[in-house]
Amino acid sequence: MKLEQQLKALALRNQQVLQDCLTHQDSIHPPLQQAMLYSLLNGGKRIRPVLVYLACEFCGGSAEQADLPAAAIEMVHSYSLVHDDLPAMDNDELRRGKPTCHIAFDEATAILAGDALLTSAFELLSQPGERYQPAQQLAMIQCLSRAAGEHGMVQGQAFDLSHVGKALTVEALQQMHALKTGALITAALELGALAANCGNSDQLNALRQFGQHIGLAFQVKDDLLDIEADTVTLGKPSGSDQVRNKPTYPSLLGLAPCKALLQQLLHQAEDALKPFGDRARPLLQLADYIVRRSY
Repeated sequence: MKLEQQLKALALRNQQVLQDCLTHQDSIHPPLQQAMLYSLLNGGKRIRPVLVYLACEFCGGSAEQADLPAAAIEMVHSYSLVHDDLPAMDNDELRRGKPTCHIAFDEATAILAGDALLTSAFELLSQPGERYQPAQQLAMIQCLSRAAGEHGMVQGQAFDLSHVGKALTVEALQQMHALKTGALITAALELGALAANCGNSDQLNALRQFGQHIGLAFQVKDDLLDIEADTVTLGKPSGSDQVRNKPTYPSLLGLAPCKALLQQLLHQAEDALKPFGDRARPLLQLADYIVRRSY
């Protein structure tokens, strides 16, 4: 299957699992659920859940084993976008080509919808069943919570917000994005391995190294797209980083060195999985897509 077809198939599978997880729950306040579904099912690249599926396959697991952690990580990612767009944070009005959650609903509903998506992710991973052993579930919960919280994404976002308009070194910028963006991307790969009950330390270490490189590459590409792509293509306002005077890779390095860094990171990601040959091909194709994407 070609990469584009595989990405579409896995994104659709993830969409169906997400829809099944949320839409059958009764609610005494339907607007909350509507805001959750609006933020969760409104498109997007679905890179993180796709990474869960591909890592699970890489470790000998099935799509069925990857379904719940893939849904959980997309819930966490969607919550983070809802909160990032709020007036107290990035104050954005457009996300994935549609009004952001606090614009489509209201600010309080957006905050609560984000809270509910975050907690629903861990409810999903902790459900009893025959698919996973309790130790697997505990490991997945710990992996996702660490990547999403004060040791990962939230710390990176806090650092980002506190350094708007301030000078940063390239090293500090890299540390920030390793937390803000990279932690959840690496966690997606680890979740896939855990879902497959992978006990091979070589595979796990290779996936972590791969995740660190593509996580940084993802952010470098985002910084470049903020300059080079238009709002319609991006689905969110282009040039917003420059308007807010946020530290980015292009602002610190310049465009040409940024593009060189992107290729370097791609090569490092490829090197991490080179020992596994054709087995790693889907993951390497996705890495190539990350650095060549147009939105």
